[in-house]
Amino acid sequence: MSTLIIWAMGAALLLINIILRTRILRLEARLKELSNPQEQLDFLRQQASQKDKVPALKALRKQYPEMSLVEANQLWKQIQ
Repeated sequence: MSTLIIWAMGAALLLINIILRTRILRLEARLKELSNPQEQLDFLRQQASQKDKVPALKALRKQYPEMSLVEANQLWKQIQ
C-alpha cells in the first residue's frame, strides 16, 4: 500500500515538472518574440566600438538575459 502511494506521488511530481517546464518554454518563446532584434544589434554595435568581442558579448547578454551565447555570437558575426 505504501509503495502505491509513493508511486502515485512520484507520478504526480513528474506531471507537475512536465507542466511547469512546458510553461517556462512557452514564456521564453514569448519573450523572444517580444524582443526587438534591431535593438540588440544597435546595442552590440555600441558595445563593439568600445570593447573587444568577449566583453561586448557579456554586456549584450547582461542587457538581454534571454539571449543565448550562440545567438549573441551570430549577432557579432553580423556586425563584423
